[in-house]
Amino acid sequence: MPMRILLLILSLFALAACQADDPTATAVANITPPIAPTDTPPPSPPPANTAAPLPTDAPTLTPTITPASTPTPPPTNTPIPENPAASITLVPIISGGLTKPVFLTHAGDGRLFIVEQPGQIKIWADGVLLPQPFLDVSGRVSTNANERGLFSIAFHPDYGENGRFFINYTNRDGNTVISRWQVDPDNPDRANPDSEAILLTIRQPYGNHNGGGMAFGPDGYLYIGMGDGGSADDPEGNGQNPATLLGTMLRIDVDHEGNGALYSIPPDNPFVNDNAARNEIWATGLRNPWRFSFDRLSGDLYIADVGQNLWEEAHVQPAGSPGGENYGWNILEGTHCFLTDNCDPTGLEQPIFEYDHSLGCSITGGYVYRGQKYLALYGNYFAADFCTGVIWRLFPKADGSWDTAVLLQSGLNISSFGEDVNGELYLLDHTGGAVYQIQ
Repeated sequence: MPMRILLLILSLFALAACQADDPTATAVANITPPIAPTDTPPPSPPPANTAAPLPTDAPTLTPTITPASTPTPPPTNTPIPENPAASITLVPIISGGLTKPVFLTHAGDGRLFIVEQPGQIKIWADGVLLPQPFLDVSGRVSTNANERGLFSIAFHPDYGENGRFFINYTNRDGNTVISRWQVDPDNPDRANPDSEAILLTIRQPYGNHNGGGMAFGPDGYLYIGMGDGGSADDPEGNGQNPATLLGTMLRIDVDHEGNGALYSIPPDNPFVNDNAARNEIWATGLRNPWRFSFDRLSGDLYIADVGQNLWEEAHVQPAGSPGGENYGWNILEGTHCFLTDNCDPTGLEQPIFEYDHSLGCSITGGYVYRGQKYLALYGNYFAADFCTGVIWRLFPKADGSWDTAVLLQSGLNISSFGEDVNGELYLLDHTGGAVYQIQ
């Protein structure tokens, strides 16, 4: 028996020695019991626009355990600092090939759509101006006066799905036409030339003051800027007459039809229950709104209104406004009584900016810069004068007033500003047929 025990002990020592020398031997793991689940809520997902973090060489940190009773605060985006812009530079991106450009916009992608007053819409894509126009309505457009022609295009917010867009032009009779079109289903760079459906035809008594601006607001409705009908001094009194569509900002629903029209009236339009007013009207008292835009961040509406003999002006309508503003024409020109030394400005909106005709003759409204490339411009609104090419920036101050400054004497006939899908800004030289990027 002792000899058997001795042999057994020697065998065990030999086995242990073999395992210690064998590199393939499996080590015995220490088993940790599972931790019971707690009521700690799962971490909040990142916001949709937040990009995944890039990998780094930093060591992995041990996470801090938040007690279940303490909710995890939602992530926040750091706001971009906003300061008055000190300067700008104009960089040409299209130096030729355009005839009297009057508007520039995008269709939710990288292309730029440029409207020519004689009746064509052209596309700039991948650094090239395409040879074929997106749309040609030259045969339908009247251009026998300086302020007639094709003025703007507005792509439906769901253009990527429905292919619908809208244009604003004066027809052969000189009247304003707002019409709907479809893109060619087989070619995204061409519109279907037979797809026009006319929503509105508005009589124009004279050849000037046709407005021409058009844009979809944050609410999905189509806004249309209308001049007072023309001539001088508003001889028909349209600016203060809500029974006409002239001298107003219109707001219509293009997704629903009603009363035999290809559009309907938004139920919260300010004159919807007024039998003495046109229900399409959103605001009144405009002389010739030459370019308006929505701040893509705040939703505020900026309107530049061309003056008569002395004053050019710009207004801002805060997001959330119920509408119904009266911008003063033809009681006021800017902040000044028009054709009289005494007038009652009660209930009339005052401009945030005005300048007299020693600095120019016709204001061109622009946009609030919300791009990402030139952050020194962020939060500034830009406007210009068509005649002199002066470019201003407007910046809101904490007390509600506006800080304004001339940033550039460009010498261009600036017919419009434009905004691309990323919020970068451009301006158009009407005489030179050129497009510049603002940097």
